[in-house]
Amino acid sequence: MAVKISKNIVGFAIKKNEETEPPQAPAREIMHETVQRPDELKGYTYKIKTPLSDHAMYITINNMVLNIGTEHEQEVPFEIFINSKNMDQFQWILALTRVISAVFRKGGDATFLVEELKQVFDPQGGYFKKGGRFMPSLVAEIGEVLDRHMRRIGLIKDEALSDAHVNLMKEKRAQAEDTSQQAAPEEQDSGEYPPGAQLCQKCFTTAMVMMDGCMTCLSCGDSKCG
Repeated sequence: MAVKISKNIVGFAIKKNEETEPPQAPAREIMHETVQRPDELKGYTYKIKTPLSDHAMYITINNMVLNIGTEHEQEVPFEIFINSKNMDQFQWILALTRVISAVFRKGGDATFLVEELKQVFDPQGGYFKKGGRFMPSLVAEIGEVLDRHMRRIGLIKDEALSDAHVNLMKEKRAQAEDTSQQAAPEEQDSGEYPPGAQLCQKCFTTAMVMMDGCMTCLSCGDSKCG
C-alpha cells in the first residue's frame, strides 16, 4: 500500500527489531583526559632508600580500575606522588610527578615512561644498591619503581627466558665461579656474581661475563651476540 508524504522529510532512522537484534555490548572503557577522578583510587606505595640521602623516599601510585566486573577489567595508573623528609630535591620531584600524572591521565600506552626514566644518567655518577644492582641516577630508580608497578598490574609483561636458556646461564655461571675461585679463592663471595664481572647496560647488574667468546649477563641473559 502506497503512502503519500505531504511534508518535507527532515530526518529518518532505521527501526530495530528488538526481538531479533542482539543486544549491543557496552563500550569498553578506556583512559582519556576527560575521565573524572573518582572519590576512591587503588594505591600502592613503594619505599626506596638511596645512599644519596639519609631519608627514605616513598613513591605512591594510584590506579583507576576500568571496566569493573567485566573480562576487560584493568588497573591503569592515574597519578603519582613522591614524598620524603629530604626537601633538597623537592622542586624537580614535584614537577616530575605532575608531568607523569598528566601522561597517565592523557590515556594511551604510558609504558614508554619506564625506559625514558631508566635511561637518565647522573653526571656525578650513580650508585649501587644491595645485591650489586647499579642505578645510574635517582630518576632511573623512580623509573625502576614504575617498571615494577606496571608489571604488577599487567601493563608490562615479563619476558620469560626459556628453560634451556636458564639452565645454560646457571651452567656458565657455575663455570665462571669455579674459574675465579681457583684463581683467587679469597675473593670469592658466595651468592654474588663472579669477580671481574662487568656492568650490564640492560638490567644494571654487575653480572656481565665472557661466555663462549661473547659478553653475556648472568642476571637477565642479555648478550652482545644477540
